[in-house]
Amino acid sequence: MPSPVVLGIESSCDETGAGLVRDGRLLGHALASSMDQHARYGGVVPEIAARAHVHALLPVVHRALDDAGLGTADIGAVAVTTGPGLSGALQVGLAGAKSLAYALGVPLHGVHHLAGHVAADTLEHGPLPDPCVVLIVSGGHTSLLLVRDLARDPIVHLGDTVDDAAGECFDKVARVFGLPYPGGPAIDRAARAGDPRAVPFPRPLTSGDPRTRYAFSFSGLKTAAARWAERERAAGRELPLADGAASLQEAVADVLTRKAVAACTAHGVGTLVVVGGVAANSRVRALAEERCAAAGITLRVPPLRLCTDNGAMIAAVGDLLVRAGAAPAPADVSIDPSAPLEYAALHPVASGAGRAA
Repeated sequence: MPSPVVLGIESSCDETGAGLVRDGRLLGHALASSMDQHARYGGVVPEIAARAHVHALLPVVHRALDDAGLGTADIGAVAVTTGPGLSGALQVGLAGAKSLAYALGVPLHGVHHLAGHVAADTLEHGPLPDPCVVLIVSGGHTSLLLVRDLARDPIVHLGDTVDDAAGECFDKVARVFGLPYPGGPAIDRAARAGDPRAVPFPRPLTSGDPRTRYAFSFSGLKTAAARWAERERAAGRELPLADGAASLQEAVADVLTRKAVAACTAHGVGTLVVVGGVAANSRVRALAEERCAAAGITLRVPPLRLCTDNGAMIAAVGDLLVRAGAAPAPADVSIDPSAPLEYAALHPVASGAGRAA
């Protein structure tokens, strides 16, 4: 018998996503974004995001069902992001998921948002090797993980960001450079005409100190880029935007890929998986390919449509949990906006107990 169709719902930030997965295969998905509403503020406004999710959630679910050629009666389980993310945004998704699961009489699974990014790659390349090293790079998170069975085993953190994440660095520097929000794609576009060696931006935490071997820090790089722009303007020169963007992007890509390949080598792991919104960056992808090829490491990166937040990745985790026989979430499952990544399943309750399952 085939596994049930799993509906995944994602609403942790400014994108409302729904996806349908069965037996590791993506059947259909849909996405709505409120990014344009946030652009004039230079970042996500939580209240605007939450209101946008209220309006978009059901239409997105129906569009995903239409994309898959399915109806609500075909849904056999519901998975939803329960953290981390914006509190109001998460509450909208959870309320919708609970209502659907209750109305359909199917189990509900709470999912950690970052585990969703990891699982997104399985929709393109199949099951994850056991073990593999995963580099998660997004607007709020930069982590190196050792992953075994995503549905059953604890996730081992090799290193995390100690301050700004890579995507946050891109967003903040883009604003200083006069580029639009979101900063990552804007930096990537501007960098195409620039010289990545033009500005000697620092490579944070790459001095060889074993205590920070796999840790990340992009706050100092952000500040260095801002000071460079200030000096150029103070000298009365037009900001060499393309060179600055290319040099910044090179510094970020260098640090990310250098540490990720080193982690694979040190742990004897033959596969590196790069996921998250910044995995869509052209230089990160290219340098990862180059360094993995030189080290004899297999590189897996999801297609661009699955790098940013989406419902398909949450459905992918739900599908893995269902096939692993994981217990569904309790009736009083809540949200945890700052949940650490320990397991793929995330079943917090209002008291704070039951964080991971």
